[in-house]
Amino acid sequence: MKRTLLTLASVAILGLSSNAIAAGDVAAGKAKAATCMGCHGANGISSTPMFPNLAGQKAAYTAKQLKAFKDGSRKDGTMNAMAKPLSPADIDNLAAYYESLK
Repeated sequence: MKRTLLTLASVAILGLSSNAIAAGDVAAGKAKAATCMGCHGANGISSTPMFPNLAGQKAAYTAKQLKAFKDGSRKDGTMNAMAKPLSPADIDNLAAYYESLK
């Protein structure tokens, strides 16, 4: 029983580690975020209530929203156009960057 729990704990830790490795590149996300800053602010804090703050958002949430804008399942003319050219790596990098701004 103890060995099984230890094995499960090891698998869970390794799983978290591999997710961290697969996560986006914060520096690349920061560079890519230059086009986002006009609406969402230089540090992910929007100066207008019309645009949401992105700083501190969980990466998984931000990535999910960007993918939805990209594939059109979430509708917003500006964001659909902004997300359309993003690669999966761009999305992961942006998500990691905005999560890092806590």
